[in-house]
Amino acid sequence: MIKIQITENESGQRLDRFLKKYYTKAPLSVIYKMIRKDIKVNGKRSKEDTMLEVGDELSVYITEEEHKSLHTEKEIRRSRKSFKICYEDEHILVAVKPFGLLTHGDEQEKKNHLTNQVITYLIDKGEYIPFREKTFVPSPANRLDRNTTGLILFGKTGAALRAANTMIREDGYASKYYLTVVSGHMESPLELRGKLSKNSRTNKVTVSKEENEEGKSIETNARPLAYGSLNGRDYTLVEVELITGRTHQIRAHLAASGFSVIGDTKYGDKGVNQVISRKYGLTTQFLHAYKLVFHKGVDELSYLSGQSITCDLPENLEHIAIDLFGDEWKTSATD
Repeated sequence: MIKIQITENESGQRLDRFLKKYYTKAPLSVIYKMIRKDIKVNGKRSKEDTMLEVGDELSVYITEEEHKSLHTEKEIRRSRKSFKICYEDEHILVAVKPFGLLTHGDEQEKKNHLTNQVITYLIDKGEYIPFREKTFVPSPANRLDRNTTGLILFGKTGAALRAANTMIREDGYASKYYLTVVSGHMESPLELRGKLSKNSRTNKVTVSKEENEEGKSIETNARPLAYGSLNGRDYTLVEVELITGRTHQIRAHLAASGFSVIGDTKYGDKGVNQVISRKYGLTTQFLHAYKLVFHKGVDELSYLSGQSITCDLPENLEHIAIDLFGDEWKTSATD
C-alpha cells in the first residue's frame, strides 16, 4: 500500500485531477479504475470529483512496483536566470520574458526555458521545495512565443496558480496589452474579428473574415499611438489588446488587415523587413507584452482587482520606437 499526504499546494483540486498529475504514466482508464477499486481518502472510498483538502491521506492499494511504473519523480533541471522581475509577492511572480527564450520547454530545449529559470529562482529563495510537493510546480498562467518579449504571470502556490489561470483564461478578469510597430498609417482604432486556422506542417496560420469559414474565432483590438516614417514609408506605433489568445494571432490578424508587424518573417512585408533589418538589425517581430490590467480578482488573488502591471520595451525595441516616433512615444502608450 502507498500512502500520499495532501499538502496545501495539492489541496483544492479534484481527486481524479490530482491523480492524473501524480501518476503521469497511467492512462485515464487506469486512473478511474484505481479510484473505483484501489484508492481510499481518509480510509473511505471516494468519487473522482472528491475535493482534496490539506492533510487528507490517500491510501493506494497497489504494489511498490506498480507505483513506480506509473509515477514519475519530478526532475528539476536548474537553469541560470536571464529574466527580469516586474512584480512579485508571496502569491505570484510576474516575469519579463527576454527575446529568444521559450516560456515552456519543448523537445529541443528541455532545460533553459523561462519556467525552469523561475523554478530555480524560487528554489534558491527557499520558496519552492520540490521534494515536499507531490505534483505542484510553480507555472505560468499565460505564454508568449519565443521571439515575443514581455509579461508572464506565474503562480507561486497551488491556490494562486488556479486563481491566475481563471483570471487569464476567463472573460472579464484581465486584459492583455501589447506594443508593436506596423507598416502603414493606421488612422483610427480597429476592432478586428475573424476565423483562424493553423497549418501544423508549416506552423503558420491563416485568417479569414468570413464567419462561415472553418477555424477558431479570434478578436483583436488595435489602437494607434504614434506615427513616423522611414525612407518614404509610414509606420504606426500600435497598442494591441488581445481578446482571444490563439497561435500567432496578433501578427496574422494585423497582416491580414493590411498592417504587418515590422520584422515579422512569417506574416510581414519582405521589403519592409529588409529596410528595418538594415537600419536597426531587427530580424524578428517587434511585439512586446507590456501591460496586464486586472479588472477583478478571484480567491487567492482578489487583491489584484483594479491593479495593473506594466514593463518597459527591451532596449533594442525602445531604440527603434524613439527613432521612428520621437521621445514622446512613451506618453502616448500610457494615456
